[in-house]
Amino acid sequence: MWLPVFLLCLSCLTLPIRSQAQDRASLRRSNDHAGRCHYTFTVASPEASSCSGSSMKPEMDGVLSRLTMLEALVSRLIAGVDGGSRTRTNGEEGFQEAYSQGTRERNQLQQDKGRLNGQVQELQRRLAELSQEAEILRQRPCQQTNTSGGTQRESTPASDPAYNFGNGAYQEMKAEVTEVPASRLIPEGNHNFTGCGELQSMGDPVLHRKADSVTGKYGVWLQDPEPQGPLYTNKTVWRIDTVGKDVRQLFAYEDMDQLSQGFPMKVLVLPEPMESTGATMYRGSLYYQRKRSRTLIRYDLTSESLASRRELPHAGFHGQHPYSWGGYTDIDLAADERGMWAIYSTSKAKGAIVVSQLDPKSLDVKRSWETNIRKNTVANAFMVCGRLYTVASYTAPNTTINYVFDTATSVGRALALPFKNKYRYNSMVDYNHVQRKLYAWDNFHMVTYDIRLGRASHGSS
Repeated sequence: MWLPVFLLCLSCLTLPIRSQAQDRASLRRSNDHAGRCHYTFTVASPEASSCSGSSMKPEMDGVLSRLTMLEALVSRLIAGVDGGSRTRTNGEEGFQEAYSQGTRERNQLQQDKGRLNGQVQELQRRLAELSQEAEILRQRPCQQTNTSGGTQRESTPASDPAYNFGNGAYQEMKAEVTEVPASRLIPEGNHNFTGCGELQSMGDPVLHRKADSVTGKYGVWLQDPEPQGPLYTNKTVWRIDTVGKDVRQLFAYEDMDQLSQGFPMKVLVLPEPMESTGATMYRGSLYYQRKRSRTLIRYDLTSESLASRRELPHAGFHGQHPYSWGGYTDIDLAADERGMWAIYSTSKAKGAIVVSQLDPKSLDVKRSWETNIRKNTVANAFMVCGRLYTVASYTAPNTTINYVFDTATSVGRALALPFKNKYRYNSMVDYNHVQRKLYAWDNFHMVTYDIRLGRASHGSS
């Protein structure tokens, strides 16, 4: 650092002197007593004959002033270089830190955006499901019976959606019934009864699977008690989710384990859309009601084709005579030890349950019975050994089997057998006479009930 200052100062000292007495200057070089080289620069004064302290002082003061100014200038330049370097370094570091911070914030915002988009899509999906369920669960008022002058007749409002066949909503009718407490004891002598007799008791519901989506709130699930051919067995499980405007998919599972795991081995597509939860399985065929009609269809499972179809004469349909929970459950098909059955009502029967035995191949009606219990006052019904049984409530967790009608004697009477709706919305009950179980669909849950039969009681009412 001092070499540039020395040269600059030397230049400042010599330049004015050379201009005045360049031809009289001399430079001498010699070693001192220590052997160091000394340079001596001599200029003769044109005015002063000798050096006095007073005459040299102004000149030396000027030289020192210049040296001070030059040193200050050089110091400022050096400080500027160092400061500029530090400023650039600090500036680069600050810029790098700001860039890194901006990158981090951008990445965080992108993550937040992705998360929010996912939440929005999930909310939209759930909203669509809820909207669909709200649409299909539109309520309608219960049918009422007016009494005038001792004569009963049905009174149906003109705006009742059940009678408007153009209404595509999924009907759900709320109704409450008065339940009789279970007071009847099971006869001790019937525990080992294996023949075809009267229903004595039901066990607690056993869960096999819960449906995963809103379309499975109601449904049908069955096992064929008498399968035909090698393709399907009595272990094959069949399932239909019945919520929707075009119900056609029939899921086949190899056995109960595959059902519980949710792995169907096959999905069949029905040739005609299905109405409600009244389908049944019998001798290699699925029997069901065609949507918005009184037409019955037999679908052959082996050929996967429509085997036969027939109108059920005078049967109410699409909300005219449903069970108390609604759901267009006007026609309920069943199979038991005695064959194929249809449970329904007609205008002539004024809403009372009619039971008809069907030919399982042609679907022709072989014989019919009219009961004295109204269909819209019970939650469900099923057939066991040629007897009709009705369930009092579809929502009460502890309800009863409250009525039986024997087609062999044409006599009906009240019952009070305990029955549990564990999940509080039982929309389907069907009997399998080989498994000797009831199959039910209770608010997304597929359950079975073990039953016990005994010798028939001969009381009537």
